[in-house]
Amino acid sequence: MEFYAGLDVSLETTSVCVVDREGKVIREGKLASDPDAIELFLAEWGIHLKRIGLEAFSFSGWLFTGLEEKGLPVVCIETRHAKAAMNAMLNKTDKNDARGIAQMMRTGWFRAVHVKSGEAQTLRALLVGRKAMLGKVIDMENMIRGLLRPFGLKVGQISTGQFDARIRELVAGMAKLEAIIAPLLDARYEMRLQLAKLHRLAVVAAREDKAVRRMMTVPGVGAVVALTFRATVDDPTRFKKSANVGAHFGLTPRRYQSGETDYTGRISKCGDEMTRTMLYEAAIAILTRIPKNFKLRLWGLRLMKKRGLKRAATAVARKLAVLLHKVWVDGTVFRYGAGMKRGRIAAAS
Repeated sequence: MEFYAGLDVSLETTSVCVVDREGKVIREGKLASDPDAIELFLAEWGIHLKRIGLEAFSFSGWLFTGLEEKGLPVVCIETRHAKAAMNAMLNKTDKNDARGIAQMMRTGWFRAVHVKSGEAQTLRALLVGRKAMLGKVIDMENMIRGLLRPFGLKVGQISTGQFDARIRELVAGMAKLEAIIAPLLDARYEMRLQLAKLHRLAVVAAREDKAVRRMMTVPGVGAVVALTFRATVDDPTRFKKSANVGAHFGLTPRRYQSGETDYTGRISKCGDEMTRTMLYEAAIAILTRIPKNFKLRLWGLRLMKKRGLKRAATAVARKLAVLLHKVWVDGTVFRYGAGMKRGRIAAAS
């Protein structure tokens, strides 16, 4: 007989439920969130387990990899599907969630999600850390500007390199204010140093990755944009068509149709937010800062006249995602004036 298992995972403990093909609960338990403990609990049905399901979240990648290495038929399922399936339950408990996931494994009503490789997760950690550090530096600089305003001191537009000197110039002669601002400027300086280290690591990673270097031949796509796309997609072959990549990152519009009602709404914004933001920023650069024209830019400029910058940039971001995937899969690079369909890309020689 076939058996199915559901895992409701938290940082410390995991609720496990095993059901048979009729849906009858065979065994339940609460274990430590550890692959060895879960394997031992499931050992009795090991050779008969058809599927083991767990929800996708930050901790599940490590657990998924550990169970997969032990030869267990583990599946990582989309959180939204799991939530929709278990909303009918009157009481939400870890035990009931594990039961619900086990029933989803039995019925097959779930969508499996890709679990990123260790390399992709490491690259993702670098990008998230860099983004967080950049945000903290900007927050510090804005806070310093805000502290000076009540004294009538205006920093104005200033380059990053001249910020420190400009602030010290403004507070010169104001002993008490200097004593307050000096430690903040020192903290900002150290944060800038650490940000530069993280940025250098990102640049080195971009140089060492052939696919990323090819993506960077596309106008508007720099090291950070290409690395973010690379880390999020991880395995380009999981998309049968490049056209599906835009929808994966939430850049395609929602549709609602019921009876006589049928309308298209805003973009879905599902998928990875950081990658969607990077693609959007690259699209803005293509439309506003790239001086040389090419077909994607010209198409976006025509759309911008009709629909405005934001909608045009969203549409260009969607096409840019498709283009980057084609560059990655085909082993090609960007060429100005290439054919309309195959890119704006041409075979690398």
